[in-house]
Amino acid sequence: MTLSVEGFADRAELERFLVGAPIYYQPWWLEAVSPGAWDYAIVRRGSEIAAVMPFVRSKCGFGKTRIRMPPLTHTLGPWLRPSENSHLEQLAEQNELMLELIDSLPEYDAFNQAFHYSVTNWLPFYWKGFTQRTRYTYVLQDLEDLDAVWKEFDPDIRWNIRRAKSRVEVVEDFDFDTFLKVRSMSFTRQGIEPTHTGELLRRVDAACESHKARKMFFAVDASHNIHAVAYIVWTNYAAYYILGGGNTDLRGSGANCLVIWEAIRFSRSVTRSFDFEMALQSEPIERFFRLFGGRLMPYFKVRKFVPFCDACSWFRHRVVHRINLPLYKRFVARAGRWLHRTA
Repeated sequence: MTLSVEGFADRAELERFLVGAPIYYQPWWLEAVSPGAWDYAIVRRGSEIAAVMPFVRSKCGFGKTRIRMPPLTHTLGPWLRPSENSHLEQLAEQNELMLELIDSLPEYDAFNQAFHYSVTNWLPFYWKGFTQRTRYTYVLQDLEDLDAVWKEFDPDIRWNIRRAKSRVEVVEDFDFDTFLKVRSMSFTRQGIEPTHTGELLRRVDAACESHKARKMFFAVDASHNIHAVAYIVWTNYAAYYILGGGNTDLRGSGANCLVIWEAIRFSRSVTRSFDFEMALQSEPIERFFRLFGGRLMPYFKVRKFVPFCDACSWFRHRVVHRINLPLYKRFVARAGRWLHRTA
């Protein structure tokens, strides 16, 4: 069944079930990134929760409903209770629970979620007509021995960190507006708009701060110039490097490597692993984060469209997003509102 958390009899029960899950599964995170648009499919065994699947719904063109990834959220997907059964019994239970989760989702015309890399079995979704594309991230899986983590870094990364230490100091005593200002420099250099609005980022920062689940790092020189910044969030499961940037005129200092190293060092005190949070479609991005020695982790981007939505999605991503047709966008929005009124 699908239950709105606002009407959930015992929200604390859901939060206890998710205590070991990544930050993106938490109700407070979903409310921050998609206010009022999120929910959970929940499967029980007896009186206890056995599996959940958070989702975010929105309207797309022509009044269609889609289940999508919320902004600033790297992965979602099914989250199942741990099991100590045999491998065969675990697979059978996974298949059963996932099939029930799929049936518990509300009606939709398009489904698009990136599953957490811990989900290695997506067969039930395949049986139900979903498709998947494989994506990757880099993860430092064990932060207990930081010396071992350091030794896995590429020599160029270690050299940049040492060089940066002689030029800048990493501090934490700037505010979030300062962080956003430095982050925006990377987009200004490329002549593009920031990927997320300031309103969204401030809302997420406020939620993370209230749950003591975030930290910012600033690399500052003796003249009080900020060279680079990094922003991480975490739960018991892992820390995630979700935002970063730097002063493009000071890129040669190596400070971008140093703030990441300091973020990794801090993460050891609050969690067990560090996720670089990158889809790695870009070769330069992949090359840079590979040098930190993380393990390449595949994860599934699972999709399902009705034929009309599939065509719209293809046109939107292959045509509209590439040549930016504002007239087309206004037409789709107005047509969708008209169809909604006449439905």
